[in-house]
This record gives sequence, C-alpha cells and structure tokens, in this order.
Amino acid sequence: MPIKTDVWTVGLTPNKLSQSQLPSEQLLEDMIVNSPSILSEEWMLIGRQETTGMGGRIDLLAIAPDGSLVLIELKRDRTPREVVAQTLDYAAWVDNLTESDIAAIYERFRPGHSLYVDFQTRFGRVLDDDELNASHQLIIVATELDASSERIVQYLSKRDIPINVLCFQVFQIGEQQLLSRSWLLDPIQTQVNAASTSEGQSEPWNGEFYCSFGDSSSRSWADAVEFGFISGGGGSWYSKTLQLLSPGDRVWINVPQQGYVGVGRVLGAATSANEFTVMKDGVERPVLEVAVRANYHAAFTDDPERCEYFVPVQWLQTVPVGQAIREIGMFGNQNTVCRPRTPKWRSTIERLKERFPHFDDMTAI
Repeated sequence: MPIKTDVWTVGLTPNKLSQSQLPSEQLLEDMIVNSPSILSEEWMLIGRQETTGMGGRIDLLAIAPDGSLVLIELKRDRTPREVVAQTLDYAAWVDNLTESDIAAIYERFRPGHSLYVDFQTRFGRVLDDDELNASHQLIIVATELDASSERIVQYLSKRDIPINVLCFQVFQIGEQQLLSRSWLLDPIQTQVNAASTSEGQSEPWNGEFYCSFGDSSSRSWADAVEFGFISGGGGSWYSKTLQLLSPGDRVWINVPQQGYVGVGRVLGAATSANEFTVMKDGVERPVLEVAVRANYHAAFTDDPERCEYFVPVQWLQTVPVGQAIREIGMFGNQNTVCRPRTPKWRSTIERLKERFPHFDDMTAI
C-alpha cells in the first residue's frame, strides 16, 4: 500500500488537516540543503546538481559515517519507471567516482572547504580513502508515492539493492504548511544492504556477523570483555544495526584502526543504556553504574535516537586491543553490525578462525 499519512489537531474534537502541496519540488530541495536533518541526522551533504556526463544531473549527494555515498533523487514529475531507471543509471556514475572526484564535488558544493576536514569535524574520525565510496545507497524523495514505485523499490531491495523512498507529505493549517516524513522501507535495511555488498562483489552470506567496536572515550573494549556486551550509540546509524543480532548468532569484533579483538555468541536483543544490566560481584547492576571506563553517551540516556544500546554476549575468545589481529586484506567497515557478503569477508573469517581457535567453544570465557 502506498505511503499515506493523516494528521489531526489535538483536542476534544480533533480536526483532520487537509493535505496540501509545496509550490515546487525545487523548494523541497532547497529546504533539504538548508536543513539536511529533515532528510537524515546521519548524513552530510557533499554535492548538488552535479553533471553525470551521461546527459543528466543528480539532485543531491551525501556521505554516511562509514564513507559510503548516498545518491538522493527527487521524483519531480517523472513516472515511476523513469525515476527509478534514472536513479539506477546515476548509481552507475556514483559507483565510478574516485576519491579525487568526490573531493572536487565537495569543493564545488562548499568552496574553500575540505571534504576530509569537514568529515572529521562532522563524524569525529578520519576519512580513509579505502572506505570512501566502498558502497552507496539510492534514495528517492517524493511528495507522494504510487503503488508502482513501491513495488519496484521493494522488489529491488529484496534483491539486496540498497534503494529506498523517503516520502514527504504537506499539510495545511491556516496559513502554515507542515511537512511529514515517512520511509517506505526501514532505513536500517537499506544501510545494511549497502554495507553488506561493499567493494562491489557479492556472494552468499556465510552466517558470520561483523561488529565494529570503537574503543574510545565513548565505549571501552575492556568493559565489554569484563561485562559481556557489545554496544553502539550516538545516533541511530550507529545503534540500529545492533537489531540485526539474535540469540545464538556468532559475531566477530573489530576495533577500527587496531584489528580484530574477539568472537562471541549473542545472548539477547539490543537494549537501551537505561535498561541494560550486567553482573558485578554476583549482583545485577545497571551497566552505566559499573562500566566506567567510557561514557557510553550517558548524556543521551533519555534520547532513544542517540543513546547507547547494548547487546549481551558470551565471549568465546578475546584479546586486549594491544594484541588485536590485523592483517593485510582483512575486511573492515564502520557499521556497528553488518552481514558482509564479499569474498574478503569469507577469507577474513577463515584467517580469524586460525587466530581464534576457540571460536566455537561455548565453554570458553
């Protein structure tokens, strides 16, 4: 069923707001550029109206925290087939962009600014050229969505194409217009599709989960080992992929820029910081009371989008960060959790099983 939202005023006699229209979709594009958070809190815009060299111009280009690109196309007055076909066509252009191409696009978008400097300011980490454009997402922005567009996008997504639709609806209340936002598909699935097929090659998933665990002031690997958890937070982009994990799943932990530090079995579902507990001296305690080596975004415990989420894990084998396993050619990604389907992930697991021989021993601590 196509996306449709109804809005009422709050009161004893609710009034349904009438649906309206923006004067133009150009206004919507301008609104996104001036306030990118209405599109996503997790992306940084890096380009606008770039010529593809194939007779067209993309509307907007953004970058995600893992260095992947996000192609954003407004539906405008095109038919469903036209907008999807053009988005896929532009994706081929995005796929071939080099590091220097992307840096030049950003320079045109923000003259006098450096993509690498602004990326570090925005996301708090260095942008690695090996990560830049390793994958991409395709986002169609529409003010209304028809059944045909929905069927096409859902079909492609089920076949691991990282495509989604963001539908904005406009409502009128007096002289004021209100804007609502709805995703056709869960955006975490689109993020996962992009991360899982990074580096352009895909094969059947081997059943092994990958986890990026940033050992920093925000979270501590020593805490994770002591209390049995992995975690992510600071924004939904970092935390929602934890929902991919289910009890019994095996997950391999990589500390960015350091290497692989452990493997464990998942014991439960992702839980917010203010609800997650661990055992300390035989007593069940709130995690934030005892895991004190990092802050775990404690300032945002009441914010479901930015707070830290924890997944309980039974460790099979771990090593300190100083003994992390790092070899040339091993898989790496900034997504907190993903299901890689690349040959590099398969070969990485084969090498990790040699380095962590207790990977399947549930009696290991």
